[in-house]
Amino acid sequence: ISRAAATVSYPANFMLVCAMNPCPCGYFGDPNHRCRCTPAQIQRYISRISGPLLDRIDIHIEVPAVRYRELASERRGESSQAIRERVQTARQIQRERFKGTGIRCNADMSSKDIRRYCAVDERSQELLRIAITQLGLSARAYDRVLKLSRTIADLEGSERIKPEHVSEAIQYRGLDRQYWA
Repeated sequence: ISRAAATVSYPANFMLVCAMNPCPCGYFGDPNHRCRCTPAQIQRYISRISGPLLDRIDIHIEVPAVRYRELASERRGESSQAIRERVQTARQIQRERFKGTGIRCNADMSSKDIRRYCAVDERSQELLRIAITQLGLSARAYDRVLKLSRTIADLEGSERIKPEHVSEAIQYRGLDRQYWA
């Protein structure tokens, strides 16, 4: 915590998971329900979450309502077991990468560590440049996109961060700029 001329460090390690409606009535952007909120009400509701707080949240995604037929149908996506195995493999890759550094996983990397472990090619750099200029991403968001890109690459078993990993990570930053820009 940094305030005025003092900085104090308290050890903490946690994962923040949160959810919110897009507006007070909950139907903004819903194709099946009419939103009853005015633009001013929506903006006031959204502005309750500060930009600096959003900057510290790595992934922002919009989750549409699930339709009955999707709930009632047989699932076709990747199984939970397969996802678990991919995550375990990615965590093992990270343990090996950071062995002896004091870093446990990609999320723990400092800006200096990011420069070392998250090298990207020219195409990826161009995607990042566009994201920063067009979406207004901050330096903090830039680092978070790189860490998330590294994690996406790890989940795919890729040693290198590819442009598609960067593109996917940038997509997870879209909502904060859509509503808070």
